[in-house]
Amino acid sequence: MTLSSIPLSTSDLQIGDRGRRNSTMICAPVMADTVDQMLIQMRKAKELGADLVETRIDYLKKFSPQQDLEILIKQCPLPTLITYRPTWEGGQYDGDETRRQAALRLAMELGADYIDVELKVADEFYNSIQGKKPEKVKIIVSSHNYQNTPSVEEIGDLVARIRATGADIVKIATTALDITDSARIFQVLVHSQVPMIGIVMGERGLMSRILCAKFGGFLTFGALEAGVVSAPGQPTVKDLLELYNFRQIGPDTKVHGVIGNPIGHSKSPHLYNAAFKSAGFNGIYLPLLIDSVANFLNTYSSPDFVGYSYTIPHKEAGLKCCDEIDPIAKAIGAISCMIRKPSDGKLIGYNVDYLGAIAAIEEALGGPSGANNGSGSPLAGKLFVVIGAGGAGKALAYGGKEKGARVLVANRTYDKAKELASKVGGEAITLAELDDFHPEDGMILANTTSVGMKPKTDATPISKKALNHYALVFDAIYTPKWTRLLQEAKESGAKVVFGTEMFINQAFVQFERFTGLPAPKELIRETLARNT
Repeated sequence: MTLSSIPLSTSDLQIGDRGRRNSTMICAPVMADTVDQMLIQMRKAKELGADLVETRIDYLKKFSPQQDLEILIKQCPLPTLITYRPTWEGGQYDGDETRRQAALRLAMELGADYIDVELKVADEFYNSIQGKKPEKVKIIVSSHNYQNTPSVEEIGDLVARIRATGADIVKIATTALDITDSARIFQVLVHSQVPMIGIVMGERGLMSRILCAKFGGFLTFGALEAGVVSAPGQPTVKDLLELYNFRQIGPDTKVHGVIGNPIGHSKSPHLYNAAFKSAGFNGIYLPLLIDSVANFLNTYSSPDFVGYSYTIPHKEAGLKCCDEIDPIAKAIGAISCMIRKPSDGKLIGYNVDYLGAIAAIEEALGGPSGANNGSGSPLAGKLFVVIGAGGAGKALAYGGKEKGARVLVANRTYDKAKELASKVGGEAITLAELDDFHPEDGMILANTTSVGMKPKTDATPISKKALNHYALVFDAIYTPKWTRLLQEAKESGAKVVFGTEMFINQAFVQFERFTGLPAPKELIRETLARNT
């Protein structure tokens, strides 16, 4: 099942908040073990901008139903959803079921806005209230699948079963084994005839928690702080509002993202979402943890999924999925940017890696030292050593060749190094040989591998002693900004060029390709500086 033919309304949903483009609420779970701590968390949820609170009473160490529920409901500064999740549905409560359901009935009587009842006991619960439900309260009937995400047909059947109980709101939470699993939830969400919460748990399901605002979800969950979550993959309230501009996501919002694996370290969402908001562009930019590029693109083929940045290890796989390839990307053999043509939906691949990196290296070489005296690129004639033969390595090797440098490729496997070197008229060695390779001084070094990236920041692709022979060292890694390689290069007397410079130059080009608007360059620089 793909997202190529979902009928989406392009009308904005104005619901009171100025500029708000969806009615999807942000619900903040509170999971403290005392009532007093829960009240503190409730106030924090309001301060952060949540719309309602999910009060997880199964987390309370001591629970006196009448007394505690009255306090938690009456003193909550936001509408409240009472959840008393049993262990058999992934919660903390392992006591008597009769007492648990009695507490939920009491919560209704005391004025809770919503209560959550698990599908497994929904019929029993509805029989126990005999239709005597306060008009104010809405019952969410929920189903949680911690193993996988079923087919669209199975999810549809599950929705029908939940509706048949008399539920006011349907909640289905599944587990993502692949990023494409979210598409099944979106498919059901957009066609749902009743209010529905559709969540795909886990890191590969993050997009479901954000794009539910595009596809009509009733609410999403946002944690009060990173890592303190009620389910895997939950973003924070702060990130939903400030990073992803959640209130501005609407049915016609254009979806962009960075495709990679791993992807949690990426700063791209910070840059592009801030830039989109500044420019008034109706777009969202997501981190996309992808195992198969082809599966992702085939699944999310809707015209609203319009543009992607590519990072390790998918730059070459992305090229194979393009309908059209820019000549430079074709020569390099990898893409770093993909755009969907609005006219026919074809995917066009570009490579802007070499533009960003080479420009930063040239600027460093041709600065106050006067290395560039009008005789062309300061790279011309230099021995340019590129570590890595993947997508970024290909881009740097190609860029070095274009600027007249003598290119040498060092890679863990010699065959790949040789293959790339032959394409740019260069030489090849293995990475193991690099420490002893110093035919001359004043060489230029560019690391395009992930060696030294968080969390393995103690790693470096070359010894400190060998760095004495280099005039300049560039590292494509930008988390951390100061890699061990760059720290040791500076100590050895070499000029250093941060991966952030390549990243920023790429961002300028890609923003303009994504939007057709001039890049807000100063904002992009400031945003990256705040987030590195």
